[in-house]
Amino acid sequence: MCKYLSFLLVLLFSLNASAQSYILKGKVLNINNQLPLESATVYITTVKDSTVLEYTLTDKNGDFSFAVKKNDKPVFLKVTFMGFDTFAEEQNGVFANKDFSNIYLSETVNSLKEVTVKAEDPPIRVKNDTIEFKASLFKVRPDANVETLLKQLPGIEVDSDGKITANGKEVTQVLVNGKPFFGRDGAMALKNLPAEIINKVQVSDFKTKKEEYSKDQAASDNSSINLTIDEDKNKGYFGKFMGGYGTDDRYESSFIVNHFNNNRKISLLGSSNNINAQGFSQDEVFDNMGGGRNNRGTTVNRSQANGITTSNLLGLNYSDEIFKNFQTNASYDYSDTNTENKNSSNSIELRPDGNFFETKSNSNTNNGNTSNKANLEVEYKISPSIRLFVAPKFNSSISDSNSESNSSSTNLTDNTLANDAFSKTMNKNESKNFSNAINFNKSFEKKARNLSLSFNNNNSNADSNNFVGSETNFYTTNRSIIRDQNIKNSSNSDSYNAEIEFTEPVTDSIRFRIGVSYDYQNNINDNKTFDDIGNDNYTSVNQEQTTYMSSKQNSIAPKAGFRIQKNKYTFDINSSTSILQYDNHALYKGVATDLSKKYILPSASTQIRYSVDRSKNLTFRYNYNQSVPSASQLLPVENVSNTLNTVTGNPDLLTSETHTANLNYRNFDFRTRSGYNFYINGNYNYNDVISTAIYNSDNSRTTTYTNISGNHSISGGGSWNKSIKQETNLLRYGIALNVNYRFEKGFTNSILYGAKSIGFSPRIYLNYDYGEFFTVAPSYNFSYNESKYDISTLRSRSNVVHRLNLQTTSYWPTNWTWGNDFGYTYNSINQDFYLWNSSLSYSLMNKTFVAKVKIYDVLNQNQSITRNISSTAVTDNENTVLKRYAMFSLTYKIQNFSGTQRPPGRNFRNMEGMDRPGGFGGFGGGRMD
Repeated sequence: MCKYLSFLLVLLFSLNASAQSYILKGKVLNINNQLPLESATVYITTVKDSTVLEYTLTDKNGDFSFAVKKNDKPVFLKVTFMGFDTFAEEQNGVFANKDFSNIYLSETVNSLKEVTVKAEDPPIRVKNDTIEFKASLFKVRPDANVETLLKQLPGIEVDSDGKITANGKEVTQVLVNGKPFFGRDGAMALKNLPAEIINKVQVSDFKTKKEEYSKDQAASDNSSINLTIDEDKNKGYFGKFMGGYGTDDRYESSFIVNHFNNNRKISLLGSSNNINAQGFSQDEVFDNMGGGRNNRGTTVNRSQANGITTSNLLGLNYSDEIFKNFQTNASYDYSDTNTENKNSSNSIELRPDGNFFETKSNSNTNNGNTSNKANLEVEYKISPSIRLFVAPKFNSSISDSNSESNSSSTNLTDNTLANDAFSKTMNKNESKNFSNAINFNKSFEKKARNLSLSFNNNNSNADSNNFVGSETNFYTTNRSIIRDQNIKNSSNSDSYNAEIEFTEPVTDSIRFRIGVSYDYQNNINDNKTFDDIGNDNYTSVNQEQTTYMSSKQNSIAPKAGFRIQKNKYTFDINSSTSILQYDNHALYKGVATDLSKKYILPSASTQIRYSVDRSKNLTFRYNYNQSVPSASQLLPVENVSNTLNTVTGNPDLLTSETHTANLNYRNFDFRTRSGYNFYINGNYNYNDVISTAIYNSDNSRTTTYTNISGNHSISGGGSWNKSIKQETNLLRYGIALNVNYRFEKGFTNSILYGAKSIGFSPRIYLNYDYGEFFTVAPSYNFSYNESKYDISTLRSRSNVVHRLNLQTTSYWPTNWTWGNDFGYTYNSINQDFYLWNSSLSYSLMNKTFVAKVKIYDVLNQNQSITRNISSTAVTDNENTVLKRYAMFSLTYKIQNFSGTQRPPGRNFRNMEGMDRPGGFGGFGGGRMD
């Protein structure tokens, strides 16, 4: 691998060296006040067809400097900045270095907010807190999807799990023309929308609806991406249909059809497969196999899906402007899944006295689930100052589960069998859930004065019918527990929240907030257990396993806060005090138990943001809150459903207090297309609620809950990445490191002890694209975790994971695509295997059809073994995984925009982008405003 990486770097160096370049530099100033303009876009285009050859952004001093390849054709140097006229100067070519000295921009005379002047868009433009990329100026292959486009944009990374980061911030929302596309996470849009229809990619801080309407600064540290569609692609239809069949009766099929008519967008999709691809998120090379690809993300201990899943999905998304200022977005999803899994588990239970027990268990499960989900979002701009947002959601599901399991516990001191258990269960569950979010916002003439009202509710109920047959044998006490039961459970949960908040500007830089919220929660759990009196006649009520429990919370929380906002920094502090009435009730063995408590729960948060300049940001956060124990943790009622563990609540539990702090620094420089970030997180828990167990000689136990203080953790890390682009070559590479420390206390057999856990996981990756010919992406992940205990009878436990990945995709010869996904995993728990997936496809009939052959797990070595280390046990798990199969598939694509049919293989955007041959040279010509 090292030789391979070295070869790529040498190749890139030789390509760079062979292309003679010249440096262009200068300073951009406001002509009225001579002040520098930061983040102005400076770029070079050809005179003939306006192809962008290279670009950069000015720094905080207005300076720019960038290299441009030699060019003997006329070019324009252009400078754009929001609110200013575009500057352009024609050059005869690029033949030498040049210093443009001072370039002055004039403010646009007609700069009314509602007036839009159509002009040439630069590759990158900074609009307040939004970074906007002109999609057509970033070259991607024909038929590439939006995910491929995002990978070409500086500062944006997409890993193989679909996780997106923009300038070091996680992207938690992806919209299309400001609206969700089958959900706000963007998975559907990334994989299924063609890149060629995208006009602009807009990256901004993620805002809640309340923050968006009040034009407030975002409180979260996440990002949002909005994809705007080209006007000439916003009217028409496009889609694709795919079907495949392979060895071992593996199959996959899917379709997606989109009809866009300006504001109205309708999308219909469906899929069916038995290769673990739940949902609808196809990989452009491996189709649904993408769900099983090697992981190249930062979470190197991510386990694969447990079992083998057969799934069917049907989805509909509808977005429209019903009438002026009244936007709607609705979606419906139907899914049906069935998962088969075999699990083997080996757990070493850590005892302070050194008397360890090993528990081995095996299970076979078959789980089926059918669900219907419907979501609606309505956004109404009642007037320029009044907005209303309503978002109801409904979900219903029916699930069936069948399982057989067995377990045994052995005393490792004398190697004697303590107990064993066998069980067989059949369960059916029906659930319904309805939730709604309403946000009303009123802004006033005075800037920053704002009134916000919100209401949220969540109502759910679930009914289950469970048949259990089990036998548990305790050998040291010569007793057995045999059960043949029908367990019926009904649960209901209702919660409501209402909040009103008013913001008043005290000065231009100080805002004061005041508000109050009301919360109501009511939870009911009715569990009835019936014993078989013979011939499957379940009519005898088992009083020990029949429980009725209810919990009700009423709280009102006044809150206040203020913000100080200057040019460089923003300081926020918020506090609230919740006055809570907590009523719990249980009926067990004919005895009613009532427990009512009143709490006063303060909370506070502080946030400081400091912007050194456009690219450098420092954020510090601190939060303090208190939480109450759950009803099951508080009520002194026995739960004997588990024959090996009897659990009882503790009415003397105290509220838990949590302190968390976070420091984050980010810096991404668009001029050098490189960036880095680092972070540190910490938390401390006081009166944490933990379980404490007393073990018997037969390894059965009784468990209750207690408060404990001192649990804490700290984590930190950072990353650095850079991209280099020259003509058709794009190299992206980076490194990342995550380190964590955690201290947890365990309470076993009345002995309190602590466990110190440390872990670190470095990562290095590289991505090299050579135009439309091939892509190479190697990466290496390492993970080390160790737990040490502050008691001599417990030795330290550790786990090491090495993961090496190489993904290659070749698009040559024309119409052929060959993808390989190779991974090697070494785990210190006897896991050492290769996972190699391969795909070969051919496009025919002007790329309307794609024929593909793919093989999953070529070497037939796939495994799934995971280890979990806690303060009380070390557990290894092995689950069923998908093994080798081969499949042939055929894809058919359709596309028709604005009534003119176009071959789906063509990309009608300017595909030359920055890669068109050309350069810079001897300068002459006149300046143009």
